[in-house]
Amino acid sequence: MSRATLPVADTAEVRRHGKALARRHAGDLTWMLVLHGLAAVCGLIGPWLIGRLIDEVVHGTTLTVIDRLGLGLLLSLVAQAALTYWAVQRSCRFGEKVTAEIREDFVDRVAGLPLSTVEDAEPGDLVTRASRDTDALTNTVRYAVPETLIAVLTCLFTFGALLLNGPLAALPSFVVIPMLWAGTRWYLRRSGTSYRRLGASYVALGDTLAETVPGARTVEALGLRAARRRVLDSDLREAYEAERHAMWLRSSWYLLVEFSYVVPVVATLAVGGLLHANGHATLGQVVAATLYVRQLIFPLDEVLSWMDELQIGSASLARVIGIGKLPADRRPTGATPRGEELTARKVTHSYLPGRDVLHDVDLDLAPGERLAVVGPSGSGKSTLGKLLAGIYAPRSGTVAVGGVRLVDLSTEELRAHIALVTQDHHVFRGTLRENVTLGRPAADEDLRRALTAVGAGTWADDLPDGLDTVVGSAGHALTAAQAQQVALARLVLADPRTVVLDEATALLDPSTARHTERALAAVLGDRTVVAIAHRLHTAEDADRIAVVENGRISELGSHADLLAANGAYAALWRTWHGG
Repeated sequence: MSRATLPVADTAEVRRHGKALARRHAGDLTWMLVLHGLAAVCGLIGPWLIGRLIDEVVHGTTLTVIDRLGLGLLLSLVAQAALTYWAVQRSCRFGEKVTAEIREDFVDRVAGLPLSTVEDAEPGDLVTRASRDTDALTNTVRYAVPETLIAVLTCLFTFGALLLNGPLAALPSFVVIPMLWAGTRWYLRRSGTSYRRLGASYVALGDTLAETVPGARTVEALGLRAARRRVLDSDLREAYEAERHAMWLRSSWYLLVEFSYVVPVVATLAVGGLLHANGHATLGQVVAATLYVRQLIFPLDEVLSWMDELQIGSASLARVIGIGKLPADRRPTGATPRGEELTARKVTHSYLPGRDVLHDVDLDLAPGERLAVVGPSGSGKSTLGKLLAGIYAPRSGTVAVGGVRLVDLSTEELRAHIALVTQDHHVFRGTLRENVTLGRPAADEDLRRALTAVGAGTWADDLPDGLDTVVGSAGHALTAAQAQQVALARLVLADPRTVVLDEATALLDPSTARHTERALAAVLGDRTVVAIAHRLHTAEDADRIAVVENGRISELGSHADLLAANGAYAALWRTWHGG
């Protein structure tokens, strides 16, 4: 089965999303900019007062005038410090608020992903977007965006102060604009592509690690160590080359930027000196202009240093909001199932065009029936289970419950009717109680009953804090078998009308698996159960058995009938028992 690549938003979509965020937080953004703007104005008073002081001393003045100018300088510094403090507080609140909104929006987008996409997506892609991309975006929103806006505002005010101080003395400072414009334009035209390549290389590397590390024993058993090493080396090489190219771009750009900082200061001193010598500018104006140009370096440096972070944040935002571009895999019509009969008619499915893995499957399941699906590996058993659970929509044909196609039901309504449990499971960081009640809130007695039903009651009671024990990452470590029992306990609490178990007890030892399956059978009561398994004792207990071979149901009947028929199932049974 091919893995699907999650979409990435384009530049226009990223800009629209950024503008929408700014509109939603216009009040906070305005206050933040006003306070920082006032702080910048106070900071610009200092060089002007120093210039005035120099001119007063040159032309002769009194001690009172000098005291007043000194007091003004002191007051401007105090006002700048106070305003900066309030402005930074506003900036932090703004950053945290937007960060929280972005994270919540991302969780909503991931939780709303089409079921088929969740099944097919590269695990490394989702993990990278949920971790590396959201972290990068958080840093951008908290720091890069506010600091850049503030720095741009300060640059504008500083240029204005330069012009007010003396237009002729201000002219040399403008030499920095074409230099920085050309260099930054060169950098921006290349950096976006570079960072997208860098992000993609980390996705590929994460996928390779996610596929190789958990399956290390299988890799060793099949002699695939050298092959997997070559794939990993290739991914590492691509990540190295992508990182190296991005670093080369940054280094080249930074070199030009540093040079651009020196030229305006030298030019202002040289030209200002000539202007003063010819009587076109006072000494105070030249000093003030030089101080302003020197002061201009700091906000310019802020803008340019955060530019790199903005590029990373933009690439991350494109990947985060790109998830929302996925089309829905179902169109709820509002139709209500008239019963719990599960039917499949002429169902064909493929993962790749022209390569069907299921062919014209017909199946009828009565409410409360237990069906076992068996067959050789790769025959299409799991695909059939996912079609019956509504994870995939068939390429042709229909799968329906109560006369309504599964793709016509909303995800919430679908899960009220049908639930799928596989051998793939996850223990979330939180208490055992929170993990088991994810699908449905329940009282402690119901929760304990569910854990007992799946054979987890004893070890759950033995945990340090019982149901309040923190499990998952950085918590109490659960074994693979215990984690699978937690997943089955969730199923018991969710209480769907139809359950599809795809090797749901595969990680349990045979004795525990047998006990758990029998306990589940008792707890599920009159629920419809579709059990996909390699362990044929599951099939022996079922009402009917479907044998899947080469994407088709080759046999369908009870355990006794299929043994009597002496076909594919009978051969599997003899092999299972060593006959």
